[in-house]
Amino acid sequence: MFASYFKIAWRNLWKNKSYTLINMAGLITGITCCLFIGLYILHEVSFDRFQQKGDRLVRVIMEYGYEGKTEKDNYTSTKVMPVFARTFAEVETGVRMELTDMIAHAGGKEVEEKNILFADSTFFRMFSFPVLQGDTATALNGPYKVLLTASTARKYFGNTNPIGQVVELGVNKEIYQVTGILADCPSNSQIPFNMVVSFSSNGQIQENTYWNANYTTYLLLKNNKLRNQLQAKIPGFMKKEMGQMNDPGAMLTYHLEPFNSIHLHSTYNGFVPGTSITYIYIIAAVALLLLCIACFTYINLSTARSAERSREVGIRKVSGAGKQQIVWQFLIESVILCLAALLISAGMIYLLMPAFNQLTGSQLQASALFTPSIIIYALSLVVVTGLLAGSYPAFILSAFQPVKVLKGFNPKTAGSWLRPTLIVFQFVISIVLIISTFVVQQQLHYIQNTNLGYNRDQIVVLPMDRQVRKSMSVLKTALLASPDVRSVSAATNAPTQIGGGYTAQTNEMQAKGGGLSVTGIIVDEDYLTTTGIKLVAGRNFTQAEAFDTNARMHLMLNETAVAALGWTPEQAINKPLYMNNDQPGRVQAVIKDFHFSTLHNPIGPLVFFNDVYRYTLLVKISGANVSQTIAHLQKVWKSQFRHRPFNYHFLDEDYNNMYQAELRTGRIVNTFSVIALVLACMGLLGLSSYTVYQRTKEIGIRKVLGATLTDITALLSKDFLKLVLIAIVTATPIAWYAMHKWLQQYVYRIHISWWVFALAGAGALVVTLLTVSSQTIKAGRQNPVKTLKAE
Repeated sequence: MFASYFKIAWRNLWKNKSYTLINMAGLITGITCCLFIGLYILHEVSFDRFQQKGDRLVRVIMEYGYEGKTEKDNYTSTKVMPVFARTFAEVETGVRMELTDMIAHAGGKEVEEKNILFADSTFFRMFSFPVLQGDTATALNGPYKVLLTASTARKYFGNTNPIGQVVELGVNKEIYQVTGILADCPSNSQIPFNMVVSFSSNGQIQENTYWNANYTTYLLLKNNKLRNQLQAKIPGFMKKEMGQMNDPGAMLTYHLEPFNSIHLHSTYNGFVPGTSITYIYIIAAVALLLLCIACFTYINLSTARSAERSREVGIRKVSGAGKQQIVWQFLIESVILCLAALLISAGMIYLLMPAFNQLTGSQLQASALFTPSIIIYALSLVVVTGLLAGSYPAFILSAFQPVKVLKGFNPKTAGSWLRPTLIVFQFVISIVLIISTFVVQQQLHYIQNTNLGYNRDQIVVLPMDRQVRKSMSVLKTALLASPDVRSVSAATNAPTQIGGGYTAQTNEMQAKGGGLSVTGIIVDEDYLTTTGIKLVAGRNFTQAEAFDTNARMHLMLNETAVAALGWTPEQAINKPLYMNNDQPGRVQAVIKDFHFSTLHNPIGPLVFFNDVYRYTLLVKISGANVSQTIAHLQKVWKSQFRHRPFNYHFLDEDYNNMYQAELRTGRIVNTFSVIALVLACMGLLGLSSYTVYQRTKEIGIRKVLGATLTDITALLSKDFLKLVLIAIVTATPIAWYAMHKWLQQYVYRIHISWWVFALAGAGALVVTLLTVSSQTIKAGRQNPVKTLKAE
């Protein structure tokens, strides 16, 4: 029986090639999109799921501030882990980490190695990274020990066994002994590394302060249900600790963040930028909507062709077929179509995977299609899609009464209410996506073109170290020898994202035990010129002040910091101000506010100050001869600093990297919006083609009676245009609400303009008119003699 079903289904699909082709194209597109998104979502939700103790791991988040004004960050001092491990019975152990880039010398090679992870010896007690060689109990139990990943070991030592070999790290070429080999870090890990170095190697393991917060701390709990119990104890404990620190106005506590929820749910980035669960929902919804459009096209065309297949159903019923058998016939036909679409989709995924990875910024492999979870997902997708697409036509057609059908009754009303409804749904989805595309692109354009308060164009960023810093004066002179180099500056950070946390206190605040939490950055005398940050009052640093050995004596405040301290810019000049309880510095300038974080956050208090610890070189170039200018920078660098490779990037790259999630979502929504509109038009094309076919004789009669081509086009288009108008009215409030909610995550955002809805609606009407007209014009040009000859 089932063989008969398959044979008849194949014959019917082959007989109606044009409708089969339209349905296949829609289903292939929908299934391909769903599989791509399924692979992407599976990769994102699988982050760190290989960690066997992940449900017991927590990340420590620091909350600090003064007078009720607090900030949070995912950094802690080195004191937190050992104190918490000793104090709280809930903690089994903990680990401190620092991820950095360093110059590495080994095997005759010199490389600026990325992702060098400093970690305590407890690292392997907490995390499940496979060790290929070495003893995890002793691999990190002392200073100057390092483990390499398999690919890193091959890079430096080839096929030679690296155990016992040495790697020189840093400017001073400190010697580290290779104690183990790790499997390459998975792409779905929030802790990336090419090398793991013993934390004790950097010497910064003191327990004398909570304030030097530059490290990431994870704790391993004895039981996965103890997090809330431990969290309840921390505020009281830290209150006692702060009472012993003779800093009564300060507030400091810690929060525990579940390890398994960090990648998708945390508001704090870690070593790897997180992915908001909101974006996962958006992408999943878009893929599902595309599949729905493809299913709606199938249902529309199937019910529209019900008149042609009514006699087939009537003959089957007269021959003894029951309703259930007829239903199975049409469902199997639908599932066959979906299975064929799945096979073609698998091939499409192999071809399009590089383009999809570029679109999403991921590193997915097409081979992931053959993992059990994806196979089950794909087959479930086919079955559900086949049943969804075929169920309504099956039950409609199986309900025909054979007596009426065989007597010549033409069931034109079958699905007459459903087809317009599904067309409306298709265009509602398409218009919502089009409006969303416009709004997302406007916000991204705003992000990339808004006045940030500094100039990020044509600024080259060069990481540097202590040895480079010692030769700063000579380096600047050599770089400025090129007419295309405008200015050179050294600072702790570029202005894109400044993260140093400090406490600023006036004399009054010190007396009362209060303070202002500020972000701080060390800059030199050329920082304002290089970045284009404006002065509001006072004067810039001099070279002597910028390199004054009395750290933090010379200060610049932004407008927000001045206002928070209760001053005007003019009043602030020459005011004494303490930074972290040091000797008081003097405010000698007020700078204009600029965005030193993402547009998700408001501009906070910021302080520029003098100190020697600068690790970033900023070079402002003219942009006229970029390649020649970079060659000049490289020549100067290599002539002065042979210990460190020349490595650079542009400041606007740093800025764009801050918005990778938004840019990625924008690209995906753009692509899928176009696909959705094309799918809706394909369904409309098939349905309008069939409608014209049914009304061929009517068109012939109207032409004989004097109707023009314009009259016929208007007659056949108006019904479809009415449906699209209904879709526009329905989609507009839905799109407005969705985009309004999405924009709330930004402190600085666009206002949704009315023309976005008007443009999307007008575009949908034009596309509909062109799609339908392509069929009606072809029918209107036919010779009425031929179309009426059979009458």
